[in-house]
Amino acid sequence: MSVQSDLQRLADPQKAAQLARYFKTGKGEYGEGDVFIGVVVPKQRMVARRYKDIPLSEIKKMLHNKIHEFRLTALLILVYKFEKADESHRKLIYDLYLASTAYINNWDLVDLSSHEIVGEWLIAHPSDRSILTTLAKSGNIWERRIAMISTFAFLRVDQYDTTLKIAEILLQDEHDLIHKAVGWGLREVGKRNLDAEEKFLKKYYSAMPRTMLRYAIEKLSEEKRHFYLR
Repeated sequence: MSVQSDLQRLADPQKAAQLARYFKTGKGEYGEGDVFIGVVVPKQRMVARRYKDIPLSEIKKMLHNKIHEFRLTALLILVYKFEKADESHRKLIYDLYLASTAYINNWDLVDLSSHEIVGEWLIAHPSDRSILTTLAKSGNIWERRIAMISTFAFLRVDQYDTTLKIAEILLQDEHDLIHKAVGWGLREVGKRNLDAEEKFLKKYYSAMPRTMLRYAIEKLSEEKRHFYLR
């Protein structure tokens, strides 16, 4: 038995076709060329828990696999490992994650892992946070999204400055998936500290892409939403 064989047994061709459309795998789309076998996330989590003790060398091989579910399950295993690991092993997982960003190449892969690994590591090691600025300025959309989503870990401990800093860097990003991530991040800041979000909005709302702004103001009062949209 292996992770891959267990995932293959759970494969569903009909679901694979649906997922391929949903994650935009067609020519010219953001997920172009990605391959799905049709395993939903809850089942991947089940497999990941079963194999959470496999070595990092095997996880690395899975991360390099063309099959999307293999890569996501590998990331879920890393999340489970990181949660229980000591400092030295957390560093190994963090380093493997950053060395593998070329394969963390769709929004679900990013959103289910980056804050749990990169973000959590940087809470404990704030001097390393410059990596998020580097990622936010990357030409790779997924590295830019990793930069933003990783900061969600900071919000859990009421730290807002890094989220706002990365949002500022990504303010004029051209990709809708980044607009959504930044807007989502600003909304989460506002749920915890409305003054911090509104200070940012009042400075930048007129320059923000519409999608980003709509996500950012989603939880504000109707009166405030109308103000910013005008």
